[in-house]
Amino acid sequence: MVTARGLAITALVAAEEGERANLVVPRLLSASGLDERDRGFVTELAYGTLRMCRACDWLVGQFARGELEPVVRAAARAGAYQLAFMRVPAYAAVSATVSEAPPRARSLLNAVLRRVAGLVEAGPLVWPDLGTRLSYPDWVIRRLGEDLGPERAMGALDQMNIAASQTVRADGYTQDPGSQAVAEHMATLMSSGPGAVLDVCAAPGGKATLLAESSALVVGADLAYARARQVADNAGRLGLRNLPVVVADGTAPPFRPARFAGVLVDAPCSGLGALRRRPDARWRVRPEDVGRLAALQCRLLASVAGLVEPGGVLVYSVCTLTRAETLDVGTWLAADLSSGWVVLEPPGPPWEPHGRGALLLPQAAGTDGMYLVALRRQAA
Repeated sequence: MVTARGLAITALVAAEEGERANLVVPRLLSASGLDERDRGFVTELAYGTLRMCRACDWLVGQFARGELEPVVRAAARAGAYQLAFMRVPAYAAVSATVSEAPPRARSLLNAVLRRVAGLVEAGPLVWPDLGTRLSYPDWVIRRLGEDLGPERAMGALDQMNIAASQTVRADGYTQDPGSQAVAEHMATLMSSGPGAVLDVCAAPGGKATLLAESSALVVGADLAYARARQVADNAGRLGLRNLPVVVADGTAPPFRPARFAGVLVDAPCSGLGALRRRPDARWRVRPEDVGRLAALQCRLLASVAGLVEPGGVLVYSVCTLTRAETLDVGTWLAADLSSGWVVLEPPGPPWEPHGRGALLLPQAAGTDGMYLVALRRQAA
């Protein structure tokens, strides 16, 4: 019999083995037969445990000695999360979680979780350090503190530990308001004409489909076939006939120069502004990824700028908060395209000016963190 806790533990094991939580949880739920209430419990337990994994490991580590096998470790984390963060009554959290563990480990898991319950009930918990309390890698806390300043960084980190609510557009597409704001701002900048738009890194298709509602033609491009297929599937589901999709490398785009009235580079990034929505991403990204991705972002921009027609706009956006991928790329972009381009006004509040562009902090409006900068190519 499939149970909510059992399904969540299965998802946790799969995520530790390398699967993306936002893919494995929906897949397991779709085949589960669980009712709506239990499905919500699975989502909160799986995503929350992944998000607060470091804190849960510290709680369990107070009483469990040695390395636990993956399924037992997943069950222990899930039990600790229920006790410390969901405030599930101890009798329910412990017994129901223990029953999902292999019989050989139930005695140990029962003892550990009962002691975690006692620690939580004796509260308040005294965490060993900031990284454990917030459940982020130390380098993420340090990097955002240096790049945003301590107060803004703490606000962002706290907000990204709150589960994201779903926002459904009028057309039925689920998309974070921060991402919607990028497409809406670009559409506003292009309001003088109905020209064609290129979305260079379009998957899964949220911004491309939104732009297609106000543009005559939007070309959705992505490097990987599977990701391009996502865009095509979403366009088809929404009945958009003006959104053809191509598999194309943005660093070597197969389009004629000056072909598009607008080009959007929603670039691959470290994702450190969207960690509330991608609970396991904080454990996958590495410090060296930031510089590597910033270099890729610049290559993409340099490759596609020539595709913008005179009078057209080039928009760069990322869902991260690091200086290297926001301020530094914006500065490079404005300098590299200084001849024949004009930096445009950024969106207003809750966005805030950030160098030559604008930053949307997660705590500003309860959205993903985003950065955006836009330029217009001057007429010859």
